[in-house]
Order: sequence, then structure tokens, then C-alpha cells
Amino acid sequence: MNTSEKKCTDCGGTSFVQASDFINLRPLDKKMALGSERVFTVCLDSGEVVSIKVKNPEKLL
Repeated sequence: MNTSEKKCTDCGGTSFVQASDFINLRPLDKKMALGSERVFTVCLDSGEVVSIKVKNPEKLL
């Protein structure tokens, strides 16, 4: 994601950071799968999450 072109819909801010969660996303029918990391793009002004992306979607198959 090109954050230089993004504007926060909550506050209009243009400063963002990308962060991840320590819990991977995994398919509901594969409880033991390792899954994939999620990458969040967060507005530094309001804390609004403007994007959530799965880093390796092929790991959800």
C-alpha cells in the first residue's frame, strides 16, 4: 500500500504506520494451520485502522 497517497477517513491525517498482530489468521476448517500474518495500516493521528492485509494469502488454502 502506498501510504503517501492515503488519507484517513476518520481525521484526514496522512501519517501512517504498518503493524502486525502476533496471532495469525487461519482458515476456520484448519484449526492447526499456521496461517498468515496480518499487516495493519494505522493512522498515527487517530489510531484508525485504514487497511488490513494478509501477508501470505496462499497459506490460507
